[in-house]
Amino acid sequence: MKTGTFSELETWMKKDPKPIIIHLYTDWCSVCKMEKHRLNKDRETVDLINENFYLVNFEAEKTKEKIQFQGKEFGYLPNGSSGIHELALALSKNKDKPVYPLWIVLDKDRKLVYYHEGIMTPEMMKQKLLEISAL
Repeated sequence: MKTGTFSELETWMKKDPKPIIIHLYTDWCSVCKMEKHRLNKDRETVDLINENFYLVNFEAEKTKEKIQFQGKEFGYLPNGSSGIHELALALSKNKDKPVYPLWIVLDKDRKLVYYHEGIMTPEMMKQKLLEISAL
């Protein structure tokens, strides 16, 4: 699957606006790893995302650089030997501790059209993305 960063997203959206998928995960999340493997193996899902969406994979607890998103700047919040990125907290409905994996889909006008906490199967992903593509 083609993925990019939040800064690349700004450039892409100026050239060719498309819906945006933001996937929040952590390296320690075994469900996230299993999900990523299953989604990447499903050719239909990969093609659907690559052709119709921009995808940003976002490691919520290790990404430390400042990120500009929707006119605001977000930074990393250290907490002892770990921490979390402010953007992960801003995107999550669970402000104390986001649930991983977390899927957020924005339309090409950057309005929220889908929010999903927890595992996403290829079948669920395809169904939801086809619905969003039809909007």
